[in-house]
Amino acid sequence: MARRFKVAAWTGAIVIALGLSASLAYFLTRPETGGIAGIGGPIDLAKAGGGRFTTADIGGKPYAIFFGFTRCPNVCPTTLSDLTLDMDKLGPLADRFKVLFVSVDPDRDTPESMHDYLSAFDPRIIGLSGTTAEIAAIAKDYRVYYRKVPTEGGDYTMDHTASVYLMNAKGQLVGTLAFEEDRKTQVAKLKRLAEEG
Repeated sequence: MARRFKVAAWTGAIVIALGLSASLAYFLTRPETGGIAGIGGPIDLAKAGGGRFTTADIGGKPYAIFFGFTRCPNVCPTTLSDLTLDMDKLGPLADRFKVLFVSVDPDRDTPESMHDYLSAFDPRIIGLSGTTAEIAAIAKDYRVYYRKVPTEGGDYTMDHTASVYLMNAKGQLVGTLAFEEDRKTQVAKLKRLAEEG
């Protein structure tokens, strides 16, 4: 019974995340939005491993930004693994953009724990966390959905947007990567991001 509850909870979280990704993709492609949804804003958060990371640290490069949490059972590790494979496929082109992973679980994801978690992925992926207020502010700027969901035994998981946002060098949204999108499509989008800035 407990196992079925957990499976149902995770399945529900993935369905919500995929639905939000589809909604975002639809919004971005509506003619009246011109493909830009006004998503984005300044960044000033704690960096995995210590110190602060701000918009200035992006260095005028384009960037990919993904919101998730380290205890995520499926969406986050899959997305970070995909990004790692994409960056490897791109070779030196991957150095032309930044990849940011922002935690929506600041109560548990400290800079230290995020540093340990991200050691399993491409070392160029930058982990960011912050206070509850800081995460709420950046999530609002990027129109990211996230919600704490209680589970059995007094624990909790997080529902959250599953898309990776692709931002140009001006900090403007130019596209997204959907959860488990075709590898060739992902690489092509990131290649365009790197080349066009």
